[in-house]
Amino acid sequence: MNKLRYLKSLMLLLALSTVGCQAGPSAETASLASPAATAAPAEPQRQQLSPSGTAELEVAGKKVTVEYSRPSVRGRKVFGELVPYDRVWRTGANKATHLTTETDLMFGKVLVPKGTYTLYTWPTATGWKLIINKQTGQWGTVYDEKQDLARIDMKISKTPAMVEQFTISLDKAGNGGVLKMEWENTSATAEFTAK
Repeated sequence: MNKLRYLKSLMLLLALSTVGCQAGPSAETASLASPAATAAPAEPQRQQLSPSGTAELEVAGKKVTVEYSRPSVRGRKVFGELVPYDRVWRTGANKATHLTTETDLMFGKVLVPKGTYTLYTWPTATGWKLIINKQTGQWGTVYDEKQDLARIDMKISKTPAMVEQFTISLDKAGNGGVLKMEWENTSATAEFTAK
């Protein structure tokens, strides 16, 4: 009984495919014959809400890099609302923000050995802390406090103008640099030197 059903189904499929061939070229064969004639117009690419960003600086002949995502304000109140005070913030969006250094760095009195780290921050109404965490490769919302290498005070100031898209920069300063984060109307900085 099952063999009979199988054979009937097979014959029906064969008959339908023969009818399709007699009706003219299929979309697949037509595209093989004349790709330009049947090509669909390209869809416009959707812009990412939080595109990737990279900041780089050479310190003592070695590269320091921060890879992060760049969310936008888009009419929202950021610090104190979208990014709550007194809690760990993922410091960007999407994947975790990573700092990679080819040389040992000193953030104040804190030694950060060469390697790759995740950066988080702890914003408050009166100041910020930069959190350098040893766990890497995770999504930005995955945070393990036991993996913290250090928490470093950051200097906070107001930006001269509103910053629509979150931006991290690395600026040269002496034999080191300044890690700067700006978004909305806030600028947070942490100085570092090569060890």
